[in-house]
Amino acid sequence: MVERQRLRMRCRRGMRELDVLLERYLARQYDAAPPAEQQAFQRLLEREDPELWAWVLGQSEPPPDLADVLSRLRRHA
Repeated sequence: MVERQRLRMRCRRGMRELDVLLERYLARQYDAAPPAEQQAFQRLLEREDPELWAWVLGQSEPPPDLADVLSRLRRHA
């Protein structure tokens, strides 16, 4: 429970669009995701907003270890 609350707080960003996208993933997909994807999502939350947003929009390529979770995040937005 504490871990879930910590993740929810980390989903709150400086951009409302990212807040919605990340919180929606956490609520709908995170628990059912395999451990590797959960870990990738946690690493994704460590990145800066402009970098994340560029990846979400497809304006730049994410690192290979984050590509799958980003793809899933975009697909189920």
